[in-house]
Amino acid sequence: MKDIDIKISFAVMGMMIILVGVFQSWGVALSILNLCLISAVMSMGVNIQWGFAGLINFGVMGFLAIGGLATVLISVPPVIEAWSAGGLGILFSGVFIILTVLIVFVINKKFYNFKYKNYLVFIIIILSIPLLKIFSGPSISKIESINAATSGFLGGMNLPIIFSWFFGGALSAGVAYIIGKICLGLRSDYLAISTLLISGIIVSIVKHEEWLSRGVKNVIGLKRPAPYEVDLQNSDWFNNLIEFLNTSKLSKILNNIERQDLLSQLVISSSGVFVKLCFALIFLFVVCFLLYFSEKALRSPWGRMMRAIRDNEDAAKAMGKNVVKQHLFIFMLGSAIIGFAGAMLVTYDGLFTPSSYQPLRYTFLIWVMVLLGGTGNNYGAILGAFVVWFIWIQSAPFALFIINLFTSQLADTNAIKLHLINSIPYFRYFMMGLGLLLVMRYRPKGLLPEKILKN
Repeated sequence: MKDIDIKISFAVMGMMIILVGVFQSWGVALSILNLCLISAVMSMGVNIQWGFAGLINFGVMGFLAIGGLATVLISVPPVIEAWSAGGLGILFSGVFIILTVLIVFVINKKFYNFKYKNYLVFIIIILSIPLLKIFSGPSISKIESINAATSGFLGGMNLPIIFSWFFGGALSAGVAYIIGKICLGLRSDYLAISTLLISGIIVSIVKHEEWLSRGVKNVIGLKRPAPYEVDLQNSDWFNNLIEFLNTSKLSKILNNIERQDLLSQLVISSSGVFVKLCFALIFLFVVCFLLYFSEKALRSPWGRMMRAIRDNEDAAKAMGKNVVKQHLFIFMLGSAIIGFAGAMLVTYDGLFTPSSYQPLRYTFLIWVMVLLGGTGNNYGAILGAFVVWFIWIQSAPFALFIINLFTSQLADTNAIKLHLINSIPYFRYFMMGLGLLLVMRYRPKGLLPEKILKN
């Protein structure tokens, strides 16, 4: 793979996004760009696990939910009434969980050769569940009854939301450590199944533990690292900027009232574009930062070691490499990046909706990005994210255009035309499947295959 292929690929994607801005709107184009950048971070996290180490993690959805939960725990103001009602019980329950986990780890470490070790761990876990329910149940009921329509949860730390991105990564890494200790010894297919099931458990907890995340009631009005549209519309500098940029258009209108109305409309529409542009710059910095250090890691001795472990574990073990330790580290690293991306996504949306975490969108679509872009190639993971998300979003408008073009001679009430228009939401699945089949047939290693690095 040559560098010219990378440049051409990203130039084509950039041109496609620009065309969306020209023919649809710049707000839509920037929304696509922002979600492509967030998806690029997700796919890079998966690519580090699968492309660098050969670990199959189908629990992407769970780590994204953890990152999303971090935005609530960090940025939302604390609900004082809820803490007064049941905060002490929740803290006590947290200490109980930590002690239980520590006991399990001590048993696994100190009684490694004990014949009935697994039975003892199983009994401890089973007994801890009803005990935890006894400790936390009354406190949870009290918390969820405090202003249930507007709060009903403990809230967060009321810190800037940008901190939640790092907290989401750290929290995801911590959960990945526990999962890795349990599951990384499994065969690859069992590892995929177990991580998928565990991610479902995580999402179920986030969805139903209302005292922690409000559950299906959702958390809205989250903070953002970019300005608000209303603030921009009321600021003099932004109004003067939009007036300066549209001088030629405004000068053609002689009536002051009409000109002021047009300026107001331009300010309103431009404020949304400006906010999306601010997000795009922040997300682009994150992607470039991760890409730089991922490339450095890939070319380092550590990166060569990880590829050696990926290609032949037995040979790596014979060379004295601690495969288990390295697998656990890279599983935590990739999960931390995925959790970081989950916090970015919730920050961009401005709300946390646990019910939206579905395996199709937040696991398998991310895997399609990695496979289509090129496994083991950081640039391929980013390109795959852009291509897949662009197709996912633009399939519906493209399908509507094609249907209207070929059925222009038919009446609007024609049954065939109505059926085709009603089927537009499913066209994206057809396009995604067709694109993946074509790439796997003609570019089985992805659009940007893994580069063979010279030592």
